[in-house]
Amino acid sequence: MKLTTNNIWVTSDTHYDHTNICRGVSRWGKYNDEGIFVADEASTREFKELEDMNNLLVENINDNVDAEDWLIHMGDWSFGGFEKIEEFREKINCKNIVLMLGNHDHHIQNDKNNVKKLFTHVSHYLEMNIKTIGTFVLCHYPIISWNGMHKGTYMLHGHQHLKGDVKFGNGKRMDVGVDGSPEFRPYHIEELVSLLEPRFHDKNNLLL
Repeated sequence: MKLTTNNIWVTSDTHYDHTNICRGVSRWGKYNDEGIFVADEASTREFKELEDMNNLLVENINDNVDAEDWLIHMGDWSFGGFEKIEEFREKINCKNIVLMLGNHDHHIQNDKNNVKKLFTHVSHYLEMNIKTIGTFVLCHYPIISWNGMHKGTYMLHGHQHLKGDVKFGNGKRMDVGVDGSPEFRPYHIEELVSLLEPRFHDKNNLLL
């Protein structure tokens, strides 16, 4: 896929309407010595209500991504049933959404009720060339050694929900999921370049 615009935003693993990832209502955790259930902080997001999480995910996309921009979503679009796929899509203003299928996107992969029509493009793997920036390998899952890796090609993925410095892999590889992004918002493509470019020139990151 070739794009001539830089008005591109990238995100992943929004998990819209996923109850267990919302700390206030999650069943992921255990009971403490006082018999009080405590949600697992490492695998949940700090929201009291599921609606709060859903609303922020939508607001962060619409506040940053204009209608004519492109949004590259790296998978795990939504939870809570088939109808949530369209519900989430209808709330997003951006007209151009490319979805890289994640492990929880089975209804979209199977094109249930022609749901793929909600997206501009749906794929498992894609190589995207942006004329003024370079080439990006896109996949929901991290690839350790990818096409063009030693020539400066970027590898963007999701799936791992990584935060902090651990979201950066070898070379120009990065987990672009919302859990590791500022305030659960999408990244602009030039922001990703600015984060990854210095790492490529560090020979310690060019293993394999």
